[in-house]
Amino acid sequence: MKGNPVNYIFEAIRFPDLRKKILFILGVLVIFRIMANIPIPGVNVVELKRFFEQFQFFGILGAFTGGSFDNLSIAMLGLGPYITAVIILQLLTMVIPSLEKMYKEEGEEGRRKFNQYARMLTVPLAALQGYGMILLLKRQGVIVGISTLDLVSSIFVITAGTIFLMWLGELITERGIGNGISILIFAGIAAMIPSSIRQLIVTWDPSQLPYFIIFLVMVLLIITAVVLVNEGRRNIPISYARQVRGRRLYGGVSTYLPININPAGVIPIIFALSILFLPTVIATLLAGFTKGGLSVTALNVANFFQRPVIRDIFYFTLVFAFTFFYTMVTFDPKSIAQNLQKMGGFIPGIRPGEQTARFLKKVLYRILPFGALFLGLIAIMPSIIAGLTNINVFAFFIGGTSVLIIVSVIMEILKQLKSQLQMRTLERF
Repeated sequence: MKGNPVNYIFEAIRFPDLRKKILFILGVLVIFRIMANIPIPGVNVVELKRFFEQFQFFGILGAFTGGSFDNLSIAMLGLGPYITAVIILQLLTMVIPSLEKMYKEEGEEGRRKFNQYARMLTVPLAALQGYGMILLLKRQGVIVGISTLDLVSSIFVITAGTIFLMWLGELITERGIGNGISILIFAGIAAMIPSSIRQLIVTWDPSQLPYFIIFLVMVLLIITAVVLVNEGRRNIPISYARQVRGRRLYGGVSTYLPININPAGVIPIIFALSILFLPTVIATLLAGFTKGGLSVTALNVANFFQRPVIRDIFYFTLVFAFTFFYTMVTFDPKSIAQNLQKMGGFIPGIRPGEQTARFLKKVLYRILPFGALFLGLIAIMPSIIAGLTNINVFAFFIGGTSVLIIVSVIMEILKQLKSQLQMRTLERF
């Protein structure tokens, strides 16, 4: 089997179980696209277009939901509330010892309970965010002529849409190939590419050719950087002591413990995007519930976070911080050191146990700033590209964040396909 990605797909189709997994994923994506095109009632298309021209940052939300937000569909929130719920619970692991023990020490059963709590928290978050979005759009004249009953039913349907997407993502993870949440986000971004290309062709101006060439060069550089950083890692040598069990000799081998330059993947960017919309939603809610000075203050806060410079600084800071936070939650040097010690493994020149944990933490802290800086720059790259090339819409949808997620998800799926094919090839022999 050759290393060509196309060969992986054709080889996978030959195996009935892998073929079923691929077809299952495609079927789920078809359902996702149908949901993305079923709008909620009372949408003013003309005002909706004006809204996205005025608040271009909401275009990122549209890209990550596969156009669901652009269409104000029943899946307009995408998986944002679920991701926000996971963030909140992971933050709580740092202050609630019982939650931390459940997440880190109780194994698969603990993770199952943690995920169940995240699902439960998703429901009120989706309802709150849905109400805030509808209220914001209503104030902007995008949604008109809806009664109280229509408002309640729209919130209910939007919340149900998020829960349904969450369930579809978990089904892909369980029965398909790869992480379901990442695949749905990837599908949402990929679905926007044809419409972006079509819009570029319709509005094509020959004077933009130099900017378009610069844009293509920058995208190619971003793709190269994403591949290099995703594949880049620090290999820490691990040796295993020789052990005699009966008449057999075990151990005495050497291997490596890889620590990626970007161990958090695209999760920090997804986290940051979920949090980034909260100030606007909360400020809109406060402006709707209050009058006088507090209402004016809330609207000023919402407008403050819509400023491009403030938004990009806040976005970069969130991505940088979440890279450290997520890595600290998922990568536990102390636990790795203990597992190595139990299996008779050690780092040459480093004593097992506490010294190994300190060494791993030291190496991680040296690598993480580069990965965090890379993710932060990638996150704000669409704004930079838009400023340099003046191709705003196209840069938003095929910007650094989108490229990072597309490339990362494709690489992860290909890795899993490769491992599945290798396993089945070995089973034949």
